[in-house]
Amino acid sequence: MTSETILTIGQKMLEVVVLLSIPLLLPTLIIGLLVGMFQAATQINEMTLSFIPKLVAIVVVLVFFGPWLLNLLVDFSRELILSIPEYIG
Repeated sequence: MTSETILTIGQKMLEVVVLLSIPLLLPTLIIGLLVGMFQAATQINEMTLSFIPKLVAIVVVLVFFGPWLLNLLVDFSRELILSIPEYIG
C-alpha cells in the first residue's frame, strides 16, 4: 500500500463526508440565520425558538434525503471493503 493509495482513500472519504453533511448543515444554517434575524428584530431571546425549527428541519431533510445519504455511505463502504485485497496484495 503506497502513500498515494492512502491519500486517494482519504480524499474519497472526505468527499463522502462533505456530501453527507451538506444536506444537513445548509438548511440549519439558513433557518438559524432567519431565526436570528427574527430574534434580533423582536428582541426575543428564547433559546428554544432557535433550537426547535433547526430540529424540525433536520428531521425533514432526513426524511427526504435519508435514503440517498444511506445509499452513498453504503456504496462507499462496500467499495472500500471490496478493495481491501487489492490494497493489501
